[in-house]
Amino acid sequence: MKCPFCATLDSKVIDSRPANDGTSIRRRRQCLKCKNRFTTYETVEMLPLVVIKKSGARQAFDRGKLLGSMLKACEKRSVSLSLLERAADEIEQELQNELGGEVSSTRIGELVMERLRDLDEVAYVRFASVYRQFKDINTFMDELNKLLDSKKT
Repeated sequence: MKCPFCATLDSKVIDSRPANDGTSIRRRRQCLKCKNRFTTYETVEMLPLVVIKKSGARQAFDRGKLLGSMLKACEKRSVSLSLLERAADEIEQELQNELGGEVSSTRIGELVMERLRDLDEVAYVRFASVYRQFKDINTFMDELNKLLDSKKT
């Protein structure tokens, strides 16, 4: 590891510990030449995810866009940002675990609806109404009935 003070490539690790809920390792290092100490972080390199849109176009996965759509669905609801961030992390991790590196926007929408159903039913219906493009009140009622039926079982 290159020393940020003198640019020497020789350093030794003094201390290592988990960081960011175990998703990275914090290493305390000391330069063997100038003896200054510095900190580095080691994380797993994630493969880039590509989203295949309904039109067939491809674009890079954007966690901010995912979180933004969930925030919009939860507007004026009592769902904390930390819960939404955790849900976004879970969705992204699930997509990373599915081999291939490409995922359909439909799959992402379904995962968002699963998480929102558990967090807030109103947010779930809001998201579903936009995602599924409800055409009329009957389509909306069908989705509400599905939600009510799933609560009974």
